[in-house]
Amino acid sequence: MLPIDGARIRASFINASQRERAAVTLPADFATLQWDAFDVLGWRDPKLPKVGYVVIETEGGLVGVVLRQAEGRIRTRPQCSWCEDVTLPNDVVFYTAKRSGAAGRNGDTVGILACAGFECSRNVRRLPPVAYLGFDVEAARLHRIEALREHVAGFVQAVREGS
Repeated sequence: MLPIDGARIRASFINASQRERAAVTLPADFATLQWDAFDVLGWRDPKLPKVGYVVIETEGGLVGVVLRQAEGRIRTRPQCSWCEDVTLPNDVVFYTAKRSGAAGRNGDTVGILACAGFECSRNVRRLPPVAYLGFDVEAARLHRIEALREHVAGFVQAVREGS
């Protein structure tokens, strides 16, 4: 990702009211983020522990989504739908996001299993284990990075279009 300022991030949320956008708490380390290490910027709100934010660059520009962690516990060890890492060093939780527009105002939501602290960009950058002789681990890593972008973009599209 390229560096982004706080005003652009707040303006990017497609499923939040003006008041909700203004209340967004940026990550604590926002001023020192290493932007080139992110394909997706995600963080939990320190003031609202069940609220998270995800921002992605799309062809149409910067798009952000407000997420809420669902109540209850997941009984099995789930896989993150975005980074698809099967050896996660972190928890995966179920998040919901209001759809944008009238659908969201009517209570329509979209759900996703995602890394609890949005560690997906870090997870896909780890080199995968060698699967077989001649396995290109760097190509596999690059494929995972691109797949993460596609998965999050698809979720953002579902929030935006109500599909």
